[in-house]
Amino acid sequence: MNTQQVNMAMAEVLRSWDPFQEGEDFYETEIADVLLAIRDIETASELAGKIQGIYEFSFEQQLAFDDCLNIAEQLCNIKGNESCTL
Repeated sequence: MNTQQVNMAMAEVLRSWDPFQEGEDFYETEIADVLLAIRDIETASELAGKIQGIYEFSFEQQLAFDDCLNIAEQLCNIKGNESCTL
């Protein structure tokens, strides 16, 4: 997958998450922030903390770290497969 395909795959994971039941298209700003953050983050745990902070800042509601970690692991798996081809 090329970088654009990886970003699209990660954005789709984030879009389908919908942690505050606002609808899939409600989180574009947060998705962009997470995609920017993942560039410099190497571990799922670190990414989970960043995701938690981004969404909590925007919505002023707490998210469970485990929920964020689940999403972070999915994103790290996609990022890790960036150089793989079919």
